[in-house]
Amino acid sequence: MPLRVTFLGTAGAVPTTERNPSGIFVSRAGEQLLFDAGEGTQRQMMRFGTGFSVSHLFVTHLHGDHVLGIPGLLQTMDFNDREEPLAIHAPRGTRRQLKSLVNALDNRPSFPVRISEVGDGDVAYRADEYEVRTFETDHDARSVGYALVEDERKGRFDRERAEELGVPVGPKFSKLHEGEPVELEDGTVVEPDQVVGDPRPGRTIVYTGDTRPTVATIEVADDPDLLIHDATFADDRAERATKTAHSTARGAAEIAARAGAKRLALMHISSRYAGHTADHLEQAREAFDGEVLLPADGDELEIPYPDDD
Repeated sequence: MPLRVTFLGTAGAVPTTERNPSGIFVSRAGEQLLFDAGEGTQRQMMRFGTGFSVSHLFVTHLHGDHVLGIPGLLQTMDFNDREEPLAIHAPRGTRRQLKSLVNALDNRPSFPVRISEVGDGDVAYRADEYEVRTFETDHDARSVGYALVEDERKGRFDRERAEELGVPVGPKFSKLHEGEPVELEDGTVVEPDQVVGDPRPGRTIVYTGDTRPTVATIEVADDPDLLIHDATFADDRAERATKTAHSTARGAAEIAARAGAKRLALMHISSRYAGHTADHLEQAREAFDGEVLLPADGDELEIPYPDDD
C-alpha cells in the first residue's frame, strides 16, 4: 500500500525563490492529508500535481508561515465545487483565531469546514488502519507535532506449512490468516500460530513543525521510518536556535538518533542559508547514522514497509 510524502514547502519563516513556507502532503491509499499550509501552498499543490482532495489538515501552530495558505487553499477548493467536508486540527486554544482565518474577508467556504482542537498525547484522527497522534513541541506559540502511525499488520501466512499440515487450499487459508482455527476432515484442529508469523509493524512518519529538540518527539513512536524535523539553523547559530525556539540540524539529528529513526528530513531552513546548506547535512550526519535528507520543494519520498527494506 503506497505511502508517499511530498514536500510542498521547506523554508523557514521567510520564503526564498527556491523554497516555499511550510507544507507537507501525505498520500496513503487514496487518502490525502496536509500538514501545515504556509503562504502559496495551493500553488505548490498545483505545481507538484498533488491535487486538492485533502480530507484532513493538521496545523502545528498559528505562525503565518504555517497557516497563511489556508484562505487561498479553501477558496480554490470552493472554486472547484468541493462538497466534501474538510477537517482542520490545530493546537488547543487556537480555534477562534483559526476560524477567523478560515472566514477571512467574509469568504465563507460553501463546503463544511470542521475545526477541532488537539492537545499533547491526543489522537487527532483515527482511520481504519492508522492514526494521527499529537505530541508536545517546544515553540514560542501554542504548538503540537503530529505522528502518523500505522497499525500492526498480520503476520505472513506460511502456505507451504499449511499444506504440510493438511489444510486444503481455499477458505480455510483465509480463516487461519484472520486468526481463526480450522478443523480438518480427520478432526485435527490447526491453530493460526502454526501457519501465521508474528505481527509485522506498520509505517510511521513524525512531523515536528517548529520546535526546540524535545523528548516527546522521541517517545511518540517507536523507530519511525521518517522523522521530519525543524532544522532552521546550522551550528553557527545554535544560540539563536535556542533563543527563537527552533532546532539546529545537529539537534534534529541527535533526536533522530535517540528515536531510532530510519530517515531524517531537515525542514524549515532559514533563508540566511539560501543555496548554502552543506553544513546542515554535514553536521546532521555527524550525529545520526541513518539517512539524512534535506528536501527541496517538490521532492517526493516513498515510505516502504520496514520488512521490505
